[in-house]
Amino acid sequence: MWIRTGLPRGEYASVDALLGELRLSTVCREAHCPNRSECWSAGTATLMLLGSKCTRRCRFCAVETRSPHGVVDREEPSRVGEAVARWGLSYVVLTQVCRDDLDDGGAALLAETVRAIHRRAPSARVELLVGDLAGRAASLETVLEARPEVLAHNLETVRRLSGAIRDRRAGYDQSLELLRQARRRGGSQLVTKSSIMLGLGETDSEIEAALHDLRSADVDLLTLGQYLRPSADHLPVDRFVPPEEFDAWADRARDLGFAGVASGPMVRSSYHADELFRRARRLREG
Repeated sequence: MWIRTGLPRGEYASVDALLGELRLSTVCREAHCPNRSECWSAGTATLMLLGSKCTRRCRFCAVETRSPHGVVDREEPSRVGEAVARWGLSYVVLTQVCRDDLDDGGAALLAETVRAIHRRAPSARVELLVGDLAGRAASLETVLEARPEVLAHNLETVRRLSGAIRDRRAGYDQSLELLRQARRRGGSQLVTKSSIMLGLGETDSEIEAALHDLRSADVDLLTLGQYLRPSADHLPVDRFVPPEEFDAWADRARDLGFAGVASGPMVRSSYHADELFRRARRLREG
């Protein structure tokens, strides 16, 4: 089997301790990411904003579903800024739980967190992985005004499977439209990014169509990874995609014009995110 994870090493313990001290959640832990030991040992983590409970119930996701009933930790942005400064990070990945209980989907707190990082660690680049913000244009504008270097939103799967595996409030076209509007409103310096899971029953022609759809939205960066079942309560894996197929899809995505592609069984949306960002910037500047 080609799916393996490493043992914790290096900075793992110090990252774990800092996250606990500052009461910060990570998608690494909440979503049972298989790369946690690798990334934390290298001193990186994907911070999860707006708490650890999600208002949506996607059939592939391990994050707990529960409504926080409008409760928001207003001090979270400053703690995230402190964590980034103390870590000495040059590249930060932020993601969020969906907050349909908030009028703006949590956009104001996301934006404040980006600004807090820029204040505390001015040289740090910020990648912000957002939900669909319920399709609200004003919420997307709020986030973009904070000027993250990368705006990411995951398509997750192909069109046919989207309704079966994602929460009913999500939508394939709604996700594409958010990415399209981010490109139009974000300016020439903004890099956009998306991710697709394989192994859920999609066909090659459906993957091809999804890649074309993302390029039609002018998405810069793409990650492709293997879906892994978090528990017996989640969708079963349809098949384990071999590494050579991931390599072939990476080549196809580059042919279609994606500036950076990470594709492999263990790849997740934030995997080696700084490397993909640098590739996109080099192509823009070249």
